[in-house]
Amino acid sequence: MSRKDFGAKPLMFPQPVLIIATYDENGVPDAMNAAWGGIRDYKEISISLGNHKTTENLKKTGAFTVSMATESTMIACDYVGIVSANKVPDKFERAGFHATKSAFVNAPLIDELPMALECTVKSFEDGLLVGEIVNVSADESVLTDGKIDPKKFRPITFDPCNNTYVGLGDKVGNAFQDGNQLK
Repeated sequence: MSRKDFGAKPLMFPQPVLIIATYDENGVPDAMNAAWGGIRDYKEISISLGNHKTTENLKKTGAFTVSMATESTMIACDYVGIVSANKVPDKFERAGFHATKSAFVNAPLIDELPMALECTVKSFEDGLLVGEIVNVSADESVLTDGKIDPKKFRPITFDPCNNTYVGLGDKVGNAFQDGNQLK
C-alpha cells in the first residue's frame, strides 16, 4: 500500500454541513454555514467559528439552532455561508428560508431544513462554540417508524479536499451489531 502525505489539515470524512441560526437583538433571524463542528458529548456540540453576525447574535441571546443542509437545500445553504448578514441584512430571506421560533430556546428553526439541534450557549471562547443540546426536532416528512430516516432526510457532507458537497450513500451495515461476527 502506498500513501500520500497531506500534512496537518482539517480533512475528515464525512463533514456535516451545519447551518447555525440565531435571532438578532430585534428578533430578525440569521443563518450561516459552518463546516468544522460535531458532537462533543452526549448533550453537547462544538463548532469552530470566527467572528460573524451569527456569533454576535448568539453572544446576545445565548441560544442557537443547528440544522444539517440537505440535497434539496444545498444552494441556499451554500449561499448563507458565502454572504455576510453584516453586508446583506436580508440574506435569510434571500436564501428562501422561513423561521419558526423554537419552543425550547430563543433561536429560529429553519422551516426548509427538516432537522435541528436546539441549543443554549455553554461557552464561546477562542473561536470555539460549545452548545448544550436542549432538544432535537425533526419534520414528520423525514421520519420512518418514528425515527429520522437518512434516505428521506438526505443530508449532505462537505468534501474539504475538493470543496464540494456530497450526498450520503446507502446503508452498508449495522452499528453495534455487525462487528459481533468477529467475536
